[in-house]
Amino acid sequence: MNKNIGIIIGVIVLAVIVGGIYVSNNAKNDAVMVEEKAMMEKKAMEEKDAMMKADTTETDSMMKEDEASMMDKGDTMMKAGSYEAYAPEKVTLASATHDVVLFFRASWCPTCRAVDADIKANLSKIPSSLAILDVNYDNSTALKQKYGVTYQHTFVQVNKDGNLIKKWSSSPTLSALVSEVK
Repeated sequence: MNKNIGIIIGVIVLAVIVGGIYVSNNAKNDAVMVEEKAMMEKKAMEEKDAMMKADTTETDSMMKEDEASMMDKGDTMMKAGSYEAYAPEKVTLASATHDVVLFFRASWCPTCRAVDADIKANLSKIPSSLAILDVNYDNSTALKQKYGVTYQHTFVQVNKDGNLIKKWSSSPTLSALVSEVK
């Protein structure tokens, strides 16, 4: 009987050892697979980032070419009654009959997004005498300094020389913005 108990204990010990080795190998394989998956995901993200950067560079290049081609044609590149991206040469559209308002907007700002959405939803309601230029708040340090803008969701009305006519921050809609223009 003692011999049988010894054999049973030996079999149990052997089963525990074999099971431990099996679990250990699987855990190592799982760890290797997790590490490989993480490396593949990282590589995919890096490739995606590189592609996005290349697309942005290509888009920027194409936009500059388009702007240059428009300038060659003598086009002002901006029409009154519009909402478009800021460019210094667009300010010259301001005159006695056309107003230009710079909209200092940040993509992360909820009130800016709301006003932007309202303007885009009501483009046909922008008076023909008004051009609204979308200025990137985060990337326009020189313009912010020039006009004393310290808060996103700020509007600055300028003349054709870029001189400040009026500055305000309380327009939640296109109609409120239009009512503020002098």
